Amino acid sequence: MLEIHKVSINNFKTGSGALYKSLDLFYQYFGKEYSKAPVVLVNHSLTGDSNVSGNNGWWSEIIGPGMTIDTNHYSVLAFNIPGNGFQDSIIKNHNDFHSGDIARLFFEGLRILGVKNLYAIIGGSIGGSIVWEMGALYPNLSKHLIPVGSDWKASDWIIANTFLQKRILNNSSKPLEDARIHAMLTYRTPNSFDNRFNRTKNDENNMYNVENWLIHHGKKLNNRFKLEAYIFMNHLLSTVDITRKLMSFEQIIKKIKSSIHLIAIDSDLYFFSYQDKLTFEKVKKSKKNIFYNEIKSIHGHDAFLIENVKMSNILKPIFNKK
Repeated sequence: MLEIHKVSINNFKTGSGALYKSLDLFYQYFGKEYSKAPVVLVNHSLTGDSNVSGNNGWWSEIIGPGMTIDTNHYSVLAFNIPGNGFQDSIIKNHNDFHSGDIARLFFEGLRILGVKNLYAIIGGSIGGSIVWEMGALYPNLSKHLIPVGSDWKASDWIIANTFLQKRILNNSSKPLEDARIHAMLTYRTPNSFDNRFNRTKNDENNMYNVENWLIHHGKKLNNRFKLEAYIFMNHLLSTVDITRKLMSFEQIIKKIKSSIHLIAIDSDLYFFSYQDKLTFEKVKKSKKNIFYNEIKSIHGHDAFLIENVKMSNILKPIFNKK
C-alpha cells in the first residue's frame, strides 16, 4: 500500500447543523504528482477505501501504469470517506451527515491540496453517487463526471435495502456477517449464482457451495471492517439526493458544465439500469454532453469490479491521453 496522507478540515458544519471542530481526511495518490498532471478523483464504494491501485488495489486492473487510467499520465487521487473505518476513522453520530456532506469534505480536501480543477471524478456504487453530489455542488470542478452503477438519488429500492441492513445491524448476533450475506444477494444475480455454483454441495461442510461462499464473504468482511463504519456507510447510502435543497433535477443539470458519462449494468439488482436510462432520456435534449453506457453481464452490481475489459472499453475514449 502506498503512503497514506492526511489533511485536517476544521470547523466543518454538516447539512444537519452539527459542527465538527476537526475532521481528518485520509487519502492516497497514485502516479504523477497532483500538482503536475491532470487529476482524476476516484470515490470508493461502501466497504472500499483509498487503495485503488497496485498489488492490493481494488481497481488495479483499471488504474495503474499503462492501464486505462494510466498513472504514467494522470495523477489519481482517492480520499477515504471519514467514518469508513480507515485509519480507525469512526463517526458515531451518523445522522449528523448525509452524502452531500462527504462531497463537501472531498472538495475541502482538494482545496487544501491546491487542486483547483479535475480531469475526471469517477466512482462506483455510493462512490458514484458522491460523483453526482460533487457535480451538483461544484458544476465547474471537473471536465468529466463518471458515476458507475449508481444514481443521483436513493431510490425506494435503495431506501428499503438500507432499512433492512439497519435492522440486521441492530438485531443480529453476527451483524456484519449477516448484513454482508444479505448485501451479496443484491450485488450479484440469480444467473451469476447458477452459473458459478449449479446447486453443488460442499461435502466437508455439509452445505451448498453457495451457502459456504456467502458465509466466507460474511466472515471476510467481519475480519476487516468495523461495525460502526458499516452502520455509518449504510446510512450515507440512504441519504443520496442532489435535489435536497429544493432545486429541481433539471435546474441542477443545467448548471453542470462537465460531461456526464453514465455507466450502468444491465443486470444490476441494486442500482437498476432503467433509472440511468430515465435520467439520460430526461437530460439528453437539454444537455448534449451526457452519455449512456451499459455493461452487459450476468454478474449484477459487482460487474464494474469484475468485467474489467468491458469497463476499459467504455473508459478508454474518456481517458485517451491525446
